[in-house]
Amino acid sequence: MTTFALIGAGPGLGAATARRFGREGFDIALVARSRDRLDALAAELAEDGVRARGFTADVRDPEALTAALDRAAADLGPIEALQYSPVPHPDFMRPIDRTDPRDLRGPLDFSLFGPMTAVSRVLPGMRALGRGTLLFVNGGSAVRPHHERAGTSIAFAAEGAYARMLHDSLAAENIRVAQLIVPGAITPGDAHTDPARLADLLWDLHQRGGEFRYFAAPVDD
Repeated sequence: MTTFALIGAGPGLGAATARRFGREGFDIALVARSRDRLDALAAELAEDGVRARGFTADVRDPEALTAALDRAAADLGPIEALQYSPVPHPDFMRPIDRTDPRDLRGPLDFSLFGPMTAVSRVLPGMRALGRGTLLFVNGGSAVRPHHERAGTSIAFAAEGAYARMLHDSLAAENIRVAQLIVPGAITPGDAHTDPARLADLLWDLHQRGGEFRYFAAPVDD
């Protein structure tokens, strides 16, 4: 049995994707900062027949994130698929004319160094399996930078560049890398951004691979 590691586990997209991958037979490693939230989500998934376990870590703490992924692989099995989709902090979204270099440390720790830490930890296991999937979920500012959201615009762009290079370098090793862009808010019932629909998209990206970047909905210019 292999494991789907979800970094940024929460009640919306995280829960929907965990349920989708769990329905396909994956054990689910839930990674987030809040133990109470992780326990509640694991219990909810168990009611649907999904085996899930929570592992606490702040993505801006490389040692904690590394330890969480190591424990997940030890407790549940090798990590075959990883999704990186934590929700950015509101204070990352400052106007560009009120943003200085210090303001970018948090966003870059969150959206660049966090995923780099996670990938470096799970990649050897994927290579040992001979397969794997790395999924990155970002908002529209990853491809359309917005002057009112400087931190996420810059950090998401860096994350996208990193993930694109992984896509190009790992394809020959049967390790799929994809970025899903979700413009605007994730909204239950929305034709484009309903969590269950996005979870189906992410499952499809895991199964078929292909191009690097996909859009849940059109991105406004």
